[in-house]
Amino acid sequence: MITIGNFSPSPSTAAYRAVVFDMDGVLADSEPLYFEIERASFARYGITLGEAEQHAFVGVSLEEMWRTIKERYGLEPSLDTLLANHQRSVLEAVAAHTSLQPIPESAAFIRWLKTRGYRIAVASSSPIALIHLLLGQIGCLRDFDIIASGEEVKHSKPAPDVFLLAAERLGVPASECLAIEDSHNGVKAAKAAGMQVAGFRNPNSGNQDLTPADWIVTDYSRFMI
Repeated sequence: MITIGNFSPSPSTAAYRAVVFDMDGVLADSEPLYFEIERASFARYGITLGEAEQHAFVGVSLEEMWRTIKERYGLEPSLDTLLANHQRSVLEAVAAHTSLQPIPESAAFIRWLKTRGYRIAVASSSPIALIHLLLGQIGCLRDFDIIASGEEVKHSKPAPDVFLLAAERLGVPASECLAIEDSHNGVKAAKAAGMQVAGFRNPNSGNQDLTPADWIVTDYSRFMI
C-alpha cells in the first residue's frame, strides 16, 4: 500500500483499460447528507447508533444496512417497508439538496481519462434511481460508459458482485480495471473482484480503514501527471 499525498508519485493508470468509480464520497461529497438521513430514519424506531456503528455501513447497500438493523434491533416492519421508507427519504433529500458538488478535480480526472480512451464506470451500492439523480445533479451522468448498482446484484459490498458486474458490462477483465473507493467495504469488494484499488481518503466518509487498498490517494490531481 502506497500513500499518495501532494508530493508523492501518483498511481499510474497506464496498466489499465478502465477505471471504475464508487459514487458517494468519490464523485460527490454526499456521505454527510446520508448520515443525517440515516440518523433521522433510525430515530423513528427509537434507534441511536454511535458514529463508528454508522460509519461501518458506508459502502454497503441500503437493503443490507436495513436487514442488519432489523435483525439487530428486532424491528417489526418488513424489510421491504423499512427499505422503501428510507429510499423515499433519500431521494427526496437529494432532490432538494441542490448544492451538492462534485469532489474537487473529479470532473477534470474524468475528462482526462476520456481523452485518453479509457472506459469508465460507476459501481455503487446505491439504488439505480439515486445514482442517476445524484450524478445528474453534479453534471457527470452522461460521462460514464456504464453504471452498475448494488440493487442489481445478489450480494452487497464487501462482496465483489457489483464490481464484477461493472467489469462485465465494460467488456474489460477485472484485472485490467482500476477501482476508486472511499470505504473499507468498497475497497474489500474491489480487491475481491480482482481489481487494483486506489483508496480515496475522504474525511467526510468517516474513519475508514483503507489499508487493504494498493494506494491511498488524497486528491485526483496526482493521477493526471
